[in-house]
Amino acid sequence: MDQIQQNGKGVADSQAASAVARDKLMDELKHAIGEAEDWLKDASQAPAPSSDTRARFDDTLRTARTDLRKLEDSIIARSRSAAESANVYVHDNPWRSVGLGAAIGVIVGLLVTRK
Repeated sequence: MDQIQQNGKGVADSQAASAVARDKLMDELKHAIGEAEDWLKDASQAPAPSSDTRARFDDTLRTARTDLRKLEDSIIARSRSAAESANVYVHDNPWRSVGLGAAIGVIVGLLVTRK
């Protein structure tokens, strides 16, 4: 039972690391957008390039912001869907879930001890 709990913690740690990486990427994208917005504000005070160039930059920035929001919403929706599916499966098939967890634990244990 101890090994199953340890493997469960390993999976949880892996998921947490994935979430941290995803959050870091999202923060970096938001930071890049923020810097671009600051550049736009600074450029409006200085002699700016042509209005056409500025309009294209504004459009690109708006598109990037929209895409970032869509990506964020998509990731959240997929995460919730996966968690809900796993929850339903575990409740519908408790012994299969225990067996699957044990099998994965044995496989991971074998792979770890091989190295």
